[in-house]
Amino acid sequence: METADVLVVGGGPAGLTAATYLGRLHRRCVVLDAGSSRARWIPESNNCPGFPHGIAGTELLARLRAQAESFGAVFHQATVDGLALESGAFIAGAGDGRRWRAAAVILATGLADRLPDLADVEQAIACGALRLCPVCDAYEASDQKIGIYGRWEDILPHVPFLRGYTARLSLLPSDTVPARLPPGLDAQVLPPGGRLVFEDGRCGYLAGGRHHRFDTVYPFLGCSSSAALAEQVGAALTGTGEIRVDARQRTSVPGLYAAGDVVSGLNQISVAVGQAAIAALAAHNRLPPQPRSVAARQWRAPPR
Repeated sequence: METADVLVVGGGPAGLTAATYLGRLHRRCVVLDAGSSRARWIPESNNCPGFPHGIAGTELLARLRAQAESFGAVFHQATVDGLALESGAFIAGAGDGRRWRAAAVILATGLADRLPDLADVEQAIACGALRLCPVCDAYEASDQKIGIYGRWEDILPHVPFLRGYTARLSLLPSDTVPARLPPGLDAQVLPPGGRLVFEDGRCGYLAGGRHHRFDTVYPFLGCSSSAALAEQVGAALTGTGEIRVDARQRTSVPGLYAAGDVVSGLNQISVAVGQAAIAALAAHNRLPPQPRSVAARQWRAPPR
């Protein structure tokens, strides 16, 4: 069984930032990464600080990982499905039987978007025909023809926000529509129960015998929580299934921390990075001090 000072579960922006901080704190950090970060879906992020010309999610993840590795973080491709407390330490386990032990754990497992039943859905996301986060990229869709797809009660609250980006906004309800629409609804409402399609680089909506085409479509179908590991050790969750943490990203279980989309209502890279820095420092401060020895002075900064 491999032992670390801190286990980081998750290899997205939060987990990778935490690993960089822990390495620079001279803590042995092991990152268990299933390779399913939501950031991999991002064709180009233009609101990630420090990249004025944008950066693809895969490139950002690669850079963050290289940075963490340069400070000694150890990575394993693993899907952690078990977390337990044994004799005051955390034991994480994967389905293939591998196990890891640490005094502290940072959960940065994020969320999984529920995607529409759409052929070539990955290609649709890659070309911007289907977008997953209006806070992230509605600016890039300004003044375009935008559709909002999902259940009526889920898509209606997004109208005011997206209406700030375009006058050509349509609601694509997957269920029913009330007989009386809300007063002042400033968006077109298409017949409910239609079907999304992806053709020629654009998404369409087949309903009422017509094919409505859009420059981009935002589906709001919810997300699947990854808070099960926290529940296994008795950590408290919020009413919406996120891990409850305090201002230092501490859960209700001593030594267990969480950062990123698994705790935040504002699912943004910049938020996840800040939370990860706080969590890493909190975990470091909880661990016993480790004064440097004379021999340890052989350490040198990694080459640039």
